[in-house]
Amino acid sequence: MYKNIIFDLGNVLLDFNPRDYLKNKISDDKLEDVFKAVFTSEEWIMLDRGTITEKEAINNIIRRNSTYIKEINLAFESWYDILKPIEESINILMSLKKNGYKIYYLSNFHQLAFAEVTKKNSFFELFDGGVVSYEEKLIKPEEDIYKLVLDRYKLNPSETIFIDDTKVNVDAANSIGIKGILFKDSEKLREELNSLEVKI
Repeated sequence: MYKNIIFDLGNVLLDFNPRDYLKNKISDDKLEDVFKAVFTSEEWIMLDRGTITEKEAINNIIRRNSTYIKEINLAFESWYDILKPIEESINILMSLKKNGYKIYYLSNFHQLAFAEVTKKNSFFELFDGGVVSYEEKLIKPEEDIYKLVLDRYKLNPSETIFIDDTKVNVDAANSIGIKGILFKDSEKLREELNSLEVKI
């Protein structure tokens, strides 16, 4: 019987679509280059891991992409604003909590962005705990970050479900005995939880 549900945040509970965000700031001819320069950079991963500051990341990215100084600064200017709650997923979270499940988060996240979303979104009050990458200097899909959340909250992996929108992260959870669910949309998540006899 499942007792614990662990949620990823980005694109599970919070919408994260940087290309759409950039469309409102940057011309079409530059958009893809700026997207790659920022959101697929090594610095983006380092921010998740908590080994670099946002200011350092911006400076490093600009150093490599000096023709896009203005656009890179614009990309970072208010990107946290794209992290909007996915209401149907929040409804599932609330139902699970109401029905007695322990609820946790396990997410790769930047320090400043995490501070912003936790301040803006009251659903964080529902969690019984969580692990965020920048605090631990670990990121998914590294095995140690999954073991950390299990150990910290004394969770039995066979009683635990992990929901993430990235297959490699789900596979990593499965490999240590957690039941992984690949998130596609809130309706399918509801169906999968029902199939596992989870009350929502």
